[in-house]
Amino acid sequence: MQDREGETTEGGLSAMSQDSAAVPDAARKLAARRRREIVAVLLFSGGPIFESSIPLSVFGIDRQDAGVPRYRLLVCAGEDAPLRTTGGLELSAPYGLEAISRAGTVVVPAWRSITQAPPPAALDALRRAHEEGARIVGLCTGAFVLAAAGLLDGRPATTHWMYAPTLAKRYPSVHVDPRELFVDDGDVLTSAGTAAGIDLCLHIVRTDHGADAANALARRLVVPPRRTASDLGHQRYLDRSLPEEIGADPLAEVVAWALEHLHEQFDVETLAARAYMSRRTFDRRFRSLTGSAPLQWLITQRVLQAQRLLETSDYSVDEVAGRCGFRSPVALRGHFRRQLGASPAAYRAAYRARRPQGGGSEPALRPERAERPERERAALGAGGAERFAAAALAGHGLAAVETGEAGKPQSDAYASRLPETPVGRTAGRPVLPGQRERPVG
Repeated sequence: MQDREGETTEGGLSAMSQDSAAVPDAARKLAARRRREIVAVLLFSGGPIFESSIPLSVFGIDRQDAGVPRYRLLVCAGEDAPLRTTGGLELSAPYGLEAISRAGTVVVPAWRSITQAPPPAALDALRRAHEEGARIVGLCTGAFVLAAAGLLDGRPATTHWMYAPTLAKRYPSVHVDPRELFVDDGDVLTSAGTAAGIDLCLHIVRTDHGADAANALARRLVVPPRRTASDLGHQRYLDRSLPEEIGADPLAEVVAWALEHLHEQFDVETLAARAYMSRRTFDRRFRSLTGSAPLQWLITQRVLQAQRLLETSDYSVDEVAGRCGFRSPVALRGHFRRQLGASPAAYRAAYRARRPQGGGSEPALRPERAERPERERAALGAGGAERFAAAALAGHGLAAVETGEAGKPQSDAYASRLPETPVGRTAGRPVLPGQRERPVG
Protein backbone atom coordinates (compact mmCIF):
# COMPACT_ATOMS: atom_id res chain seq x y z
CA MET A 1 0.00 0.00 0.00
CA GLN A 2 3.00 2.28 0.24
CA ASP A 3 4.19 4.30 -2.73
CA ARG A 4 7.81 5.11 -3.47
CA GLU A 5 9.75 4.97 -0.26
CA GLY A 6 10.70 8.31 1.19
CA GLU A 7 8.56 10.28 -1.27
CA THR A 8 7.36 13.58 0.13
CA THR A 9 4.99 16.18 -1.19
CA GLU A 10 4.34 19.87 -1.16
CA GLY A 11 2.54 20.55 2.08
CA GLY A 12 3.63 17.26 3.67
CA LEU A 13 3.65 16.95 7.45
CA SER A 14 6.70 17.16 9.65
CA ALA A 15 6.81 15.82 13.19
CA MET A 16 7.96 17.49 16.38
CA SER A 17 11.03 15.97 17.93
CA GLN A 18 8.87 15.19 20.94
CA ASP A 19 6.61 13.12 20.19
CA SER A 20 -24.76 30.08 5.13
CA ALA A 21 -27.46 28.75 3.19
CA ALA A 22 -26.83 25.85 0.89
CA VAL A 23 -26.32 26.87 -2.72
CA PRO A 24 -25.97 24.33 -5.55
CA ASP A 25 -22.46 23.77 -6.84
CA ALA A 26 -23.44 24.93 -10.31
CA ALA A 27 -24.49 28.32 -8.89
CA ARG A 28 -21.10 28.98 -7.28
CA LYS A 29 -18.10 30.11 -9.25
CA LEU A 30 -14.69 29.36 -7.83
CA ALA A 31 -12.92 32.53 -6.71
CA ALA A 32 -10.05 33.60 -8.96
CA ARG A 33 -7.38 33.01 -6.31
CA ARG A 34 -8.50 29.41 -5.71
CA ARG A 35 -7.33 26.49 -7.83
CA ARG A 36 -9.20 23.27 -8.46
CA GLU A 37 -6.05 21.18 -8.25
CA ILE A 38 -5.21 22.47 -4.74
CA VAL A 39 -6.56 20.39 -1.84
CA ALA A 40 -6.33 21.75 1.70
CA VAL A 41 -6.55 19.24 4.55
CA LEU A 42 -7.56 20.78 7.86
CA LEU A 43 -6.11 19.00 10.91
CA PHE A 44 -6.94 19.47 14.58
CA SER A 45 -5.28 18.29 17.75
CA GLY A 46 -6.72 15.04 19.05
CA GLY A 47 -7.83 13.81 15.64
CA PRO A 48 -7.49 10.07 14.91
CA ILE A 49 -4.46 9.34 12.78
CA PHE A 50 -6.13 6.91 10.35
CA GLU A 51 -8.79 9.32 9.11
CA SER A 52 -6.19 12.11 8.98
CA SER A 53 -3.89 10.02 6.81
CA ILE A 54 -6.50 9.20 4.16
CA PRO A 55 -6.57 12.51 2.22
CA LEU A 56 -2.80 12.83 2.65
CA SER A 57 -2.22 9.55 0.85
CA VAL A 58 -4.91 10.05 -1.80
CA PHE A 59 -4.17 13.67 -2.75
CA GLY A 60 -0.61 14.21 -1.51
CA ILE A 61 1.55 11.82 -3.52
CA ASP A 62 2.54 12.27 -7.16
CA ARG A 63 1.32 9.16 -9.01
CA GLN A 64 1.32 10.54 -12.53
CA ASP A 65 3.41 7.55 -13.59
CA ALA A 66 0.38 5.39 -12.78
CA GLY A 67 -2.03 7.56 -14.74
CA VAL A 68 -3.34 9.53 -11.75
CA PRO A 69 -3.52 13.32 -12.28
CA ARG A 70 -1.64 15.24 -9.63
CA TYR A 71 -3.22 17.33 -6.89
CA ARG A 72 -1.32 19.86 -4.82
CA LEU A 73 -1.74 19.22 -1.11
CA LEU A 74 -1.73 21.87 1.61
CA VAL A 75 -1.81 20.46 5.14
CA CYS A 76 -3.25 23.17 7.39
CA ALA A 77 -3.44 23.43 11.16
CA GLY A 78 -6.97 24.22 12.29
CA GLU A 79 -5.68 25.56 15.59
CA ASP A 80 -2.41 26.46 17.31
CA ALA A 81 0.35 23.85 17.07
CA PRO A 82 1.49 21.36 18.13
CA LEU A 83 -1.26 18.98 17.03
CA ARG A 84 -1.44 15.85 19.12
CA THR A 85 -2.92 12.78 17.49
CA THR A 86 -3.57 9.20 18.54
CA GLY A 87 -0.66 7.27 19.97
CA GLY A 88 0.81 10.28 21.75
CA LEU A 89 2.30 11.82 18.59
CA GLU A 90 2.76 15.55 18.08
CA LEU A 91 2.59 16.87 14.53
CA SER A 92 3.40 20.23 13.03
CA ALA A 93 1.50 21.25 9.90
CA PRO A 94 3.40 23.51 7.47
CA TYR A 95 0.41 25.79 6.81
CA GLY A 96 -2.20 27.63 8.83
CA LEU A 97 -5.78 28.62 8.09
CA GLU A 98 -4.66 31.32 5.66
CA ALA A 99 -3.61 28.65 3.13
CA ILE A 100 -7.22 27.51 2.77
CA SER A 101 -7.86 30.64 0.70
CA ARG A 102 -6.02 29.00 -2.23
CA ALA A 103 -7.81 25.66 -2.19
CA GLY A 104 -10.57 24.49 -4.49
CA THR A 105 -11.26 21.51 -2.18
CA VAL A 106 -11.08 21.62 1.62
CA VAL A 107 -11.10 18.33 3.55
CA VAL A 108 -11.83 17.97 7.26
CA PRO A 109 -10.78 14.37 7.90
CA ALA A 110 -11.94 14.11 11.51
CA TRP A 111 -12.84 16.03 14.63
CA ARG A 112 -11.45 15.08 18.02
CA SER A 113 -14.68 14.94 20.03
CA ILE A 114 -18.30 15.16 19.04
CA THR A 115 -19.02 16.87 22.38
CA GLN A 116 -16.71 19.83 21.72
CA ALA A 117 -17.24 22.90 19.56
CA PRO A 118 -14.67 23.44 16.77
CA PRO A 119 -12.52 26.61 16.86
CA PRO A 120 -14.43 29.65 15.55
CA ALA A 121 -11.55 30.70 13.29
CA ALA A 122 -11.60 27.34 11.51
CA LEU A 123 -15.38 27.55 11.04
CA ASP A 124 -15.04 31.04 9.55
CA ALA A 125 -12.38 29.78 7.13
CA LEU A 126 -14.67 26.95 6.00
CA ARG A 127 -17.59 29.32 5.47
CA ARG A 128 -15.47 31.67 3.38
CA ALA A 129 -14.14 28.80 1.30
CA HIS A 130 -17.66 27.56 0.62
CA GLU A 131 -18.91 31.03 -0.26
CA GLU A 132 -16.05 31.35 -2.75
CA GLY A 133 -16.97 28.14 -4.53
CA ALA A 134 -14.66 25.62 -2.87
CA ARG A 135 -15.79 22.03 -2.44
CA ILE A 136 -16.01 21.14 1.28
CA VAL A 137 -15.49 17.54 2.42
CA GLY A 138 -16.04 16.01 5.87
CA LEU A 139 -14.75 12.50 6.57
CA CYS A 140 -16.27 10.57 9.49
CA THR A 141 -16.61 12.96 12.47
CA GLY A 142 -15.46 15.81 10.24
CA ALA A 143 -19.18 16.13 9.46
CA PHE A 144 -19.61 17.70 12.90
CA VAL A 145 -17.24 20.51 11.90
CA LEU A 146 -19.17 21.12 8.68
CA ALA A 147 -22.44 21.10 10.61
CA ALA A 148 -21.07 23.55 13.19
CA ALA A 149 -20.15 25.87 10.33
CA GLY A 150 -23.74 25.71 9.05
CA LEU A 151 -22.69 24.06 5.78
CA LEU A 152 -24.97 21.04 6.23
CA ASP A 153 -28.18 22.94 7.02
CA GLY A 154 -30.98 21.54 4.90
CA ARG A 155 -28.63 19.05 3.25
CA PRO A 156 -28.24 15.27 3.25
CA ALA A 157 -25.18 14.03 5.10
CA THR A 158 -23.70 10.98 6.76
CA THR A 159 -21.14 10.19 9.44
CA HIS A 160 -19.98 7.16 11.42
CA TRP A 161 -23.06 5.16 12.42
CA MET A 162 -22.16 5.47 16.13
CA TYR A 163 -22.36 9.25 15.98
CA ALA A 164 -25.29 9.64 13.59
CA PRO A 165 -28.01 10.09 16.26
CA THR A 166 -25.95 12.75 18.01
CA LEU A 167 -25.42 14.62 14.74
CA ALA A 168 -29.15 14.44 13.99
CA LYS A 169 -30.09 15.59 17.49
CA ARG A 170 -27.61 18.46 17.69
CA TYR A 171 -28.28 19.71 14.15
CA PRO A 172 -31.95 18.92 13.41
CA SER A 173 -31.88 20.71 10.05
CA VAL A 174 -29.34 18.17 8.72
CA HIS A 175 -30.83 15.12 6.96
CA VAL A 176 -28.61 12.43 8.47
CA ASP A 177 -28.52 9.05 6.73
CA PRO A 178 -26.12 6.61 8.46
CA ARG A 179 -26.87 3.90 5.90
CA GLU A 180 -24.62 5.39 3.22
CA LEU A 181 -20.86 5.07 2.77
CA PHE A 182 -20.77 8.67 1.59
CA VAL A 183 -23.12 11.42 0.44
CA ASP A 184 -22.26 13.76 -2.43
CA ASP A 185 -24.43 16.87 -2.35
CA GLY A 186 -22.50 18.76 -4.99
CA ASP A 187 -20.28 21.26 -3.21
CA VAL A 188 -20.53 19.59 0.22
CA LEU A 189 -19.64 15.91 0.72
CA THR A 190 -19.53 13.68 3.80
CA SER A 191 -18.49 10.10 4.49
CA ALA A 192 -19.16 7.43 7.09
CA GLY A 193 -16.39 6.08 9.32
CA THR A 194 -12.82 4.94 8.68
CA ALA A 195 -12.51 3.18 5.32
CA ALA A 196 -15.52 5.02 3.88
CA GLY A 197 -13.26 8.06 3.78
CA ILE A 198 -11.19 6.26 1.15
CA ASP A 199 -14.37 5.59 -0.84
CA LEU A 200 -15.28 9.27 -0.81
CA CYS A 201 -11.77 10.42 -1.79
CA LEU A 202 -11.78 7.97 -4.70
CA HIS A 203 -15.21 9.31 -5.67
CA ILE A 204 -13.76 12.82 -5.77
CA VAL A 205 -10.93 11.68 -8.05
CA ARG A 206 -13.49 9.87 -10.22
CA THR A 207 -15.62 13.03 -10.42
CA ASP A 208 -12.62 15.22 -11.30
CA HIS A 209 -10.72 12.95 -13.67
CA GLY A 210 -12.89 9.99 -14.61
CA ALA A 211 -13.13 6.30 -13.76
CA ASP A 212 -9.75 5.34 -15.26
CA ALA A 213 -7.87 7.68 -12.93
CA ALA A 214 -9.85 6.53 -9.89
CA ASN A 215 -9.34 2.88 -10.76
CA ALA A 216 -5.61 3.40 -11.21
CA LEU A 217 -5.42 5.08 -7.82
CA ALA A 218 -7.43 2.30 -6.20
CA ARG A 219 -5.01 -0.28 -7.62
CA ARG A 220 -2.09 1.70 -6.25
CA LEU A 221 -3.69 1.86 -2.80
CA VAL A 222 -4.81 -1.80 -3.02
CA VAL A 223 -8.44 -0.99 -2.22
CA PRO A 224 -11.70 -1.65 -4.12
CA PRO A 225 -12.30 1.06 -6.74
CA ARG A 226 -15.97 1.45 -5.85
CA ARG A 227 -17.94 0.04 -2.94
CA THR A 228 -21.56 0.38 -1.90
CA ALA A 229 -23.25 -0.17 1.45
CA SER A 230 -24.37 -3.64 0.33
CA ASP A 231 -20.72 -4.70 -0.05
CA LEU A 232 -20.10 -4.54 3.70
CA GLY A 233 -21.35 -7.97 4.74
CA HIS A 234 -24.82 -6.72 5.67
CA GLN A 235 -26.88 -4.61 3.32
CA ARG A 236 -27.40 -2.06 6.08
CA TYR A 237 -26.22 -1.74 9.65
CA LEU A 238 -28.72 -1.16 12.44
CA ASP A 239 -28.09 -0.85 16.14
CA ARG A 240 -30.54 -0.81 19.02
CA SER A 241 -28.67 1.67 21.21
CA LEU A 242 -29.43 5.32 21.75
CA PRO A 243 -27.30 8.35 22.67
CA GLU A 244 -25.73 7.96 26.09
CA GLU A 245 -27.52 10.91 27.64
CA ILE A 246 -30.81 9.03 27.60
CA GLY A 247 -29.52 6.93 30.51
CA ALA A 248 -30.06 9.82 32.93
CA ASP A 249 -33.53 10.64 31.66
CA PRO A 250 -36.82 9.26 33.04
CA LEU A 251 -37.65 7.99 29.54
CA ALA A 252 -34.80 5.47 29.84
CA GLU A 253 -37.08 3.12 31.84
CA VAL A 254 -39.73 3.26 29.11
CA VAL A 255 -37.15 2.58 26.41
CA ALA A 256 -35.78 -0.38 28.37
CA TRP A 257 -39.29 -1.80 28.76
CA ALA A 258 -39.93 -1.43 25.03
CA LEU A 259 -36.73 -3.30 24.14
CA GLU A 260 -37.63 -6.13 26.51
CA HIS A 261 -41.17 -6.49 25.12
CA LEU A 262 -40.65 -6.20 21.38
CA HIS A 263 -42.32 -9.60 21.01
CA GLU A 264 -45.59 -8.01 22.17
CA GLN A 265 -47.88 -5.87 20.07
CA PHE A 266 -47.90 -2.34 21.45
CA ASP A 267 -47.72 1.12 19.95
CA VAL A 268 -46.38 4.55 20.85
CA GLU A 269 -49.53 5.36 22.81
CA THR A 270 -48.62 2.47 25.13
CA LEU A 271 -45.16 3.92 25.67
CA ALA A 272 -46.59 7.40 26.29
CA ALA A 273 -48.96 5.98 28.89
CA ARG A 274 -46.08 4.22 30.66
CA ALA A 275 -44.26 7.55 30.77
CA TYR A 276 -47.42 9.26 32.12
CA MET A 277 -47.42 11.67 29.20
CA SER A 278 -49.75 12.59 26.39
CA ARG A 279 -48.79 11.27 22.96
CA ARG A 280 -47.82 14.76 21.80
CA THR A 281 -45.65 15.44 24.86
CA PHE A 282 -44.04 12.01 24.62
CA ASP A 283 -43.24 12.51 20.93
CA ARG A 284 -41.65 15.88 21.65
CA ARG A 285 -39.60 14.63 24.61
CA PHE A 286 -38.45 11.49 22.80
CA ARG A 287 -37.43 13.42 19.69
CA SER A 288 -35.57 16.10 21.66
CA LEU A 289 -33.67 13.40 23.55
CA THR A 290 -32.80 11.07 20.67
CA GLY A 291 -33.27 13.02 17.45
CA SER A 292 -35.73 10.38 16.25
CA ALA A 293 -39.51 10.08 16.24
CA PRO A 294 -40.64 7.32 18.66
CA LEU A 295 -42.65 5.46 16.02
CA GLN A 296 -39.70 5.31 13.62
CA TRP A 297 -37.43 4.19 16.46
CA LEU A 298 -39.87 1.44 17.46
CA ILE A 299 -40.15 0.17 13.89
CA THR A 300 -36.35 0.12 13.62
CA GLN A 301 -36.03 -1.92 16.82
CA ARG A 302 -38.57 -4.46 15.58
CA VAL A 303 -36.75 -4.77 12.26
CA LEU A 304 -33.46 -5.19 14.10
CA GLN A 305 -34.95 -7.95 16.27
CA ALA A 306 -36.20 -9.66 13.11
CA GLN A 307 -32.73 -9.34 11.61
CA ARG A 308 -31.23 -11.14 14.61
CA LEU A 309 -33.79 -13.94 14.54
CA LEU A 310 -33.23 -14.47 10.82
CA GLU A 311 -29.49 -14.76 11.50
CA THR A 312 -29.63 -17.03 14.56
CA SER A 313 -32.77 -19.17 14.32
CA ASP A 314 -34.77 -21.47 12.06
CA TYR A 315 -38.05 -19.65 12.66
CA SER A 316 -40.14 -19.10 9.54
CA VAL A 317 -40.72 -15.55 8.39
CA ASP A 318 -44.26 -15.77 9.79
CA GLU A 319 -42.90 -16.81 13.19
CA VAL A 320 -40.28 -14.08 13.12
CA ALA A 321 -42.97 -11.49 12.43
CA GLY A 322 -44.97 -12.65 15.46
CA ARG A 323 -41.93 -12.71 17.75
CA CYS A 324 -41.03 -9.14 16.78
CA GLY A 325 -44.44 -7.60 17.44
CA PHE A 326 -45.55 -7.20 13.83
CA ARG A 327 -49.24 -7.84 13.25
CA SER A 328 -48.56 -9.78 10.07
CA PRO A 329 -45.71 -11.11 7.91
CA VAL A 330 -46.73 -8.57 5.27
CA ALA A 331 -45.97 -5.72 7.68
CA LEU A 332 -42.59 -7.26 8.53
CA ARG A 333 -41.65 -7.66 4.88
CA GLY A 334 -42.55 -4.05 4.06
CA HIS A 335 -40.62 -2.48 6.92
CA PHE A 336 -37.70 -4.90 6.54
CA ARG A 337 -37.29 -4.16 2.84
CA ARG A 338 -37.50 -0.39 3.38
CA GLN A 339 -34.84 -0.38 6.08
CA LEU A 340 -32.50 -3.15 4.93
CA GLY A 341 -33.05 -3.18 1.19
CA ALA A 342 -34.01 -6.86 0.94
CA SER A 343 -36.83 -9.22 1.87
CA PRO A 344 -36.45 -11.25 5.10
CA ALA A 345 -36.02 -14.48 3.11
CA ALA A 346 -33.39 -12.96 0.81
CA TYR A 347 -31.55 -11.48 3.78
CA ARG A 348 -31.40 -14.85 5.57
CA ALA A 349 -30.19 -16.62 2.42
CA ALA A 350 -27.47 -14.00 1.83
CA TYR A 351 -26.38 -14.09 5.46
CA ARG A 352 -26.07 -17.87 5.51
CA ALA A 353 -24.18 -17.84 2.23
CA ARG A 354 -21.61 -15.48 3.76
CA ARG A 355 -21.39 -17.27 7.09
CA PRO A 356 -18.47 -19.75 7.20
CA GLN A 357 -19.70 -23.27 7.88
CA GLY A 358 -16.39 -24.91 8.79
CA GLY A 359 -17.09 -27.91 6.58
CA GLY A 360 -20.10 -29.12 8.53
CA SER A 361 -23.76 -28.39 8.69
CA GLU A 362 -24.00 -26.45 11.93
CA PRO A 363 -27.54 -26.43 13.35
CA ALA A 364 -29.10 -23.01 13.75
CA LEU A 365 -29.25 -21.79 17.35
CA ARG A 366 -32.39 -20.74 19.11
CA PRO A 367 -32.24 -17.01 19.73
CA GLU A 368 -32.23 -17.27 23.52
CA ARG A 369 -29.00 -19.34 23.37
CA ALA A 370 -27.31 -17.68 20.44
CA GLU A 371 -24.66 -15.06 20.76
CA ARG A 372 -24.92 -12.25 18.25
CA PRO A 373 -22.42 -12.93 15.45
CA GLU A 374 -19.50 -10.61 15.04
CA ARG A 375 -20.31 -8.14 12.27
CA GLU A 376 -18.10 -7.98 9.27
CA ARG A 377 -16.08 -4.81 9.09
CA ALA A 378 -14.87 -2.72 6.18
CA ALA A 379 -12.81 -4.31 3.46
CA LEU A 380 -9.33 -3.42 4.74
CA GLY A 381 -9.19 -6.50 7.00
CA ALA A 382 -7.26 -7.05 10.21
CA GLY A 383 -4.60 -4.42 10.79
CA GLY A 384 -5.57 -2.61 7.59
CA ALA A 385 -6.19 0.72 9.30
CA GLU A 386 -2.78 0.72 10.93
CA ARG A 387 -1.04 -0.28 7.70
CA PHE A 388 -2.80 2.44 5.73
CA ALA A 389 -1.91 5.13 8.27
CA ALA A 390 1.70 3.97 8.46
CA ALA A 391 2.01 4.02 4.67
CA ALA A 392 0.57 7.52 4.48
CA LEU A 393 2.95 8.84 7.13
CA ALA A 394 5.95 7.16 5.51
CA GLY A 395 4.94 8.58 2.12
CA HIS A 396 5.12 12.06 3.62
CA GLY A 397 8.49 11.57 5.30
CA LEU A 398 6.84 11.81 8.71
CA ALA A 399 8.81 10.54 11.67
CA ALA A 400 7.34 10.74 15.14
CA VAL A 401 8.29 9.78 18.68
CA GLU A 402 5.92 8.97 21.52
CA THR A 403 5.64 11.74 24.06
CA GLY A 404 4.98 9.27 26.84
CA GLU A 405 1.43 10.53 27.18
CA ALA A 406 -1.31 8.69 25.34
CA GLY A 407 -3.35 10.70 22.90
CA LYS A 408 -6.73 11.65 24.22
CA PRO A 409 -9.41 9.36 22.75
CA GLN A 410 -12.60 10.55 21.25
CA SER A 411 -15.65 10.77 23.44
CA ASP A 412 -17.66 7.63 24.10
CA ALA A 413 -19.50 6.14 21.18
CA TYR A 414 -23.07 6.83 20.29
CA ALA A 415 -24.95 4.14 18.41
CA SER A 416 -26.79 4.67 15.16
CA ARG A 417 -30.36 4.99 14.18
CA LEU A 418 -31.98 5.33 10.81
CA PRO A 419 -33.28 8.85 10.25
CA GLU A 420 -36.99 9.38 9.98
CA THR A 421 -36.65 10.82 6.47
CA PRO A 422 -33.20 10.11 5.07
CA VAL A 423 -32.36 12.14 2.03
CA GLY A 424 -29.12 11.86 0.12
CA ARG A 425 -27.28 11.34 -3.10
CA THR A 426 -24.44 8.86 -3.26
CA ALA A 427 -22.38 8.29 -6.38
CA GLY A 428 -25.33 9.19 -8.58
CA ARG A 429 -27.82 6.96 -6.73
CA PRO A 430 -30.71 8.92 -5.19
CA VAL A 431 -31.93 8.16 -1.68
CA LEU A 432 -35.53 9.35 -1.53
CA PRO A 433 -37.29 10.67 1.57
CA GLY A 434 -38.58 7.96 3.91
CA GLN A 435 -42.18 6.89 4.21
CA ARG A 436 -44.65 8.73 6.37
CA GLU A 437 -45.31 7.34 9.82
CA ARG A 438 -47.74 4.51 9.90
CA PRO A 439 -48.87 2.09 12.63
CA VAL A 440 -46.35 -0.57 13.60
CA GLY A 441 -47.37 -3.78 11.88
